[in-house]
Amino acid sequence: MTSTLDTPSVTAIDKVLYTGKTHTTGGRDGSAQSSDDRLNIKLSSPGSSGAGTNPEQLFAAGWSACFIGAMGLAAGKLKVTLPADLAVDAEVDLGKTGDAYLLQARLNVRLPGLPRDVAQALADAAHQTCPYSKATRGNIGVTITIV
Repeated sequence: MTSTLDTPSVTAIDKVLYTGKTHTTGGRDGSAQSSDDRLNIKLSSPGSSGAGTNPEQLFAAGWSACFIGAMGLAAGKLKVTLPADLAVDAEVDLGKTGDAYLLQARLNVRLPGLPRDVAQALADAAHQTCPYSKATRGNIGVTITIV
């Protein structure tokens, strides 16, 4: 059985650029492998002594990498050169409110050598264009800080 959630406010993709495919077994204490074998990891629950990573860490890594790419696009439009040592430190919290599990996130953006207003403009533009930011907008608490 296939389930598709159609939401009128969602913009449909006209051209798929890439599809990431993984096969996951065992949930938070299992393993995940990509269809091209480039990713083959053990999973473990957050805070456990398990040998693997957890979904929150994977989400943080993916989002921060995408966000840096989006800042690169913004820098090109603003004719700004990004510093070689730029970084995004992403923190993704798994928590509960009542019986509901929720996520919240913080992106700490490091753009050394750039004026604060330029760094803020790049981060703001990236947050508007990064697909991860779009996916989370209005769904989880997100704080973006220039550090």
